[in-house]
Amino acid sequence: MIGLGKMGANMTERLRRAGHDVVGYDRDPQHADVGSLAEAVAALDGEPRRVVWVMLPAGGPTNSTVDELADLLSKGDLVVDGGNSNYHDSIRHGQVLAEHGVGFVDAGVSGGVWGVDDGYCIMAGGRDDDIADLRPIMEALVTDEGFAHVGPVGTGHFVKMVHNGVEYALMEAYAEGYELLTAVDLDIDVPASMEVWRHGSVVRSWLLDLLADGLRTDPGLTQVRGYAEDSGEGRWTIDEAIDHAVPVPAISAALFARFASRQDDSPAMRVIATLRNQFGGHEVRSS
Repeated sequence: MIGLGKMGANMTERLRRAGHDVVGYDRDPQHADVGSLAEAVAALDGEPRRVVWVMLPAGGPTNSTVDELADLLSKGDLVVDGGNSNYHDSIRHGQVLAEHGVGFVDAGVSGGVWGVDDGYCIMAGGRDDDIADLRPIMEALVTDEGFAHVGPVGTGHFVKMVHNGVEYALMEAYAEGYELLTAVDLDIDVPASMEVWRHGSVVRSWLLDLLADGLRTDPGLTQVRGYAEDSGEGRWTIDEAIDHAVPVPAISAALFARFASRQDDSPAMRVIATLRNQFGGHEVRSS
């Protein structure tokens, strides 16, 4: 396991609980079993094939690691990228490794920090024989019915990208509903309202469970600032939607809402306020 952050460390722990031998490498020596990527590869038993699972941030860290593994591994070995890589990078990784006789699987992993105990959802792209060899590992990692071989190399990360776009929209819908419940002058017990939605409602989900848990800890959400980053997959989803002329208004709005969250005083809203004042004499607030 290359990369022992929150996901990589927890996945390593879950694999070890299931009886698998795992060699972990991380740039932080306090978390690593070996001192280098080369030592990690050398520590693996080569029979019948070595499997290296990369769990690093998308882009440069993953790209450079896969390129290095192409030189370190032998024909017949297998690399799995379980991070949130762009599917174009995954297709390229598969091609580069194939030139060295090394297999490649792109595995989109969902489940967050809860996966170590509850199991993960994994959507994988790759060759049938590579997926077959990974089955014991996948079965140890996932929850019941939580694994799918979704197609050739690249499809695992494409499906995970769309999954994360859908996640954006779901979270935004819950967030807007919460805000409206708190905005009206009706003395609504908002935590109780969100809690009851979890039981028998058509909008129940694990995300709603997590929101209800958060509200039990912090009923007014006063301990967090209304600021949200985006990790890239939402943008990629919208890019693909544009390229394929697929309308994704809910996902797009959810991404743009995150952008708005980073503005203490929105320049666009200053324009709107100015125009409303100019054409209609509507009141404006001083900055």
